Amino acid sequence: MEPKIQEKAWNPEIELQIIKQWEDSHLYEFKLKEKNFTIDTPPPYPSGRPWHIGAASHYSQIDMIARTARMKGNNVYFPIGIDRNGLPVELYTEKKYGIRMRETERDKFIDLCKEALDDLESEMIQIMKSLGISGDFSNYYRTDSDEYRTLTQTTFIELWRKGLVYRANRPNNYDWVSGTTIADAEIIYQDLSTKLVYMKFEIKGLQKNIIIASTRPELLCACKTIIVNEEDERYTDLIGKKVVVPIFNHEVEIKTHHSAQKEFGSGAVMVCSYGDQNDVALFRELKLDEVVAIGIDGRLTQVAGEYSGLKPKQARQKIIEDLEKQGYVEKIEDIIHRTPVSERSKTPIEIIPMEEYYLKQLDSIEKMKKLGKQIRFYPEMHKQILMNWIESITIDWPISRRRYYGTEIPIWYCKECSEPYVPEPGKYYRPWKDKCPVDKCPKCGASEFVGEERTFDTWMDSSISPLFVSKFGSDEEFFKKTFPATIRPQAKDIVRTWLYYTLLRCEQLTGQKPWSEAWIMGYGLDEKGMKMSKSKGNALDPLPIIQKFGADTFRFWSASEINHGHDFRCSEQKIESTRKFLSKLWNVSRFLSSFPILESANLTPSDEWILSELDNLVLECERGYDEYNFFIPAVAIREFTWNLFAAQYIEMVKARAYGIGFSDDEKNSATFTLHKTLSTILKLLAPITPLITEHLWQQLYSNESIHNESQVQKEKHKDMRKYTTEIIEFNSKVWNEKKSKGLSLKDSISIEVPINLEIFKKDLKAMHTIE
Repeated sequence: MEPKIQEKAWNPEIELQIIKQWEDSHLYEFKLKEKNFTIDTPPPYPSGRPWHIGAASHYSQIDMIARTARMKGNNVYFPIGIDRNGLPVELYTEKKYGIRMRETERDKFIDLCKEALDDLESEMIQIMKSLGISGDFSNYYRTDSDEYRTLTQTTFIELWRKGLVYRANRPNNYDWVSGTTIADAEIIYQDLSTKLVYMKFEIKGLQKNIIIASTRPELLCACKTIIVNEEDERYTDLIGKKVVVPIFNHEVEIKTHHSAQKEFGSGAVMVCSYGDQNDVALFRELKLDEVVAIGIDGRLTQVAGEYSGLKPKQARQKIIEDLEKQGYVEKIEDIIHRTPVSERSKTPIEIIPMEEYYLKQLDSIEKMKKLGKQIRFYPEMHKQILMNWIESITIDWPISRRRYYGTEIPIWYCKECSEPYVPEPGKYYRPWKDKCPVDKCPKCGASEFVGEERTFDTWMDSSISPLFVSKFGSDEEFFKKTFPATIRPQAKDIVRTWLYYTLLRCEQLTGQKPWSEAWIMGYGLDEKGMKMSKSKGNALDPLPIIQKFGADTFRFWSASEINHGHDFRCSEQKIESTRKFLSKLWNVSRFLSSFPILESANLTPSDEWILSELDNLVLECERGYDEYNFFIPAVAIREFTWNLFAAQYIEMVKARAYGIGFSDDEKNSATFTLHKTLSTILKLLAPITPLITEHLWQQLYSNESIHNESQVQKEKHKDMRKYTTEIIEFNSKVWNEKKSKGLSLKDSISIEVPINLEIFKKDLKAMHTIE
């Protein structure tokens, strides 16, 4: 019989036809039902080319979650969005057009950001579509749309009215390169080389010195006290004495404090505004008067005297030179210092006092812990990232930023009395250019207002994604049926930001946690295990790889090579190698397409054996799909298909399927089992490789989409798996013996079938042409 499938190999170009077929038939169109499986899909961030191959892999697996849920009978709501706010967009725009934000008219800069984003966005959408992602592309949202920004502002106004937002002048983490405040969650730590300078401070009235070790001598002008540990006997007689700060010659007092470490440096520490967060805490606790030593331009201020106008690193070098010239240096050590840097600009942060808006979170810590424990994490180990972060929170969330491209803080200030005016919710406001919605100040009656120029931290936008997709505040019925969402899939590096802030904001606004499950993926690294970056030249562009090898090859690589939740290595060679499995699946399907499909048959022992192994495969896949760990089904299906089904069973029943030396009943049993097994494999594989399985399913089994099918359940076949090892060993023995005698696989051979395999004897003799 001629095979129904004529093509000798899977052609990835067919994938585009299948994707168009899905689009034309609206296969994945969402229709609201009473119960829905809502995915709080992470909107990808278009911050430059190429889109990270790790992100493409991540979104492939999010699609696997959606397809798995559909085949379990769920009504899946799979929204797609693009995150178009924040600092990386601005940095990309500055680089692309060779401009600086602060030197560009705001409207013009915003237009250039949009232009740059549109270009990047279209490529990201193209990649997602080419991967066969089954999300709702016809209604995809943008976080910089008026509709989205309206919701961000509306939720802020609601929290303002609840008394959860306030304005305060406090020491803040400041990224001087970006020109904005950043939250603790936006800081990473790097081990950087620096100098530990041991400086001589003269003790007034004693004609001797105390040695102070510091990595920040440029902050001498802001030194307000010296602390020592009360248990450090070296300094017992000096407590309460005055010392003279070198270079600047002002006097400060020696005090005791438990935070001074006897083992670090000299054990005596200068407290400045502000070298680190410990300085901030000490200034508050000891009620010290702060000195603003570094300005928002990232340079030392006038209080630094002759060092004013220098950047901290420049000032540090110059002050060390002057300290040495004037005999104030005891010694200098080269050390590696754990330094807080901006996650975005990779620049060491400064801590400077600034007025910012804060969202209260300290009052919610216990509640966040409780909700965090209620969320099921996949894998469970990543829950600890959230819990550790909640434990580490010490200040409220600074939510205002001094940037242009973001959602504006909707506040105007009375020019006369400075009273803030917060407008009614439900509209998108741009106070930096729009007229105040009221004519007179409600407090003093004045008619002139100044609009707020700052924007929100981008996580203020991102943290409402489950509210936006569920139409919070605009469609009550839709909201009730889609919120809380079912699952939040995301990368592990933004657990302490996106996941935590969403948990905080949704609880503050709705009283509920935003989802019951969180699915966390690791980092995509290069083939050597290094972080990918364009500057290193090791970033892989996923689009040409997908176009070259096909989406299903890429997806199967993603599933079979990535142990869920762990970091993974990316290489084109590894991706290409997974194509071999799809070729094997195609060849098996092409061979089986020669045989008729039967509804039932009287099974032989060989058929019962492979079906019992198939039952085990179904159970293993079910376990993996229940945990959203696609590594488990991908590896299990590949091993079963390649090493049992194709290499053992098909070879055992090939003669029987052709009816050579077997009865019609025996022949029918073989063809029934062959198709039963292949159709099951295709269903099990459908969430992972949706395109090739769709094509083979429609070629062999149905005109309907395989993605409308329910996932297979384990059947109760007789357990024959105890024979598997013996079957494999016997077959290997025969093949090796033929090879050693110079025989082809088709040549006959005289060999005994083991007594334990007697029930398979007829198939084994036909398989090996045993005399």
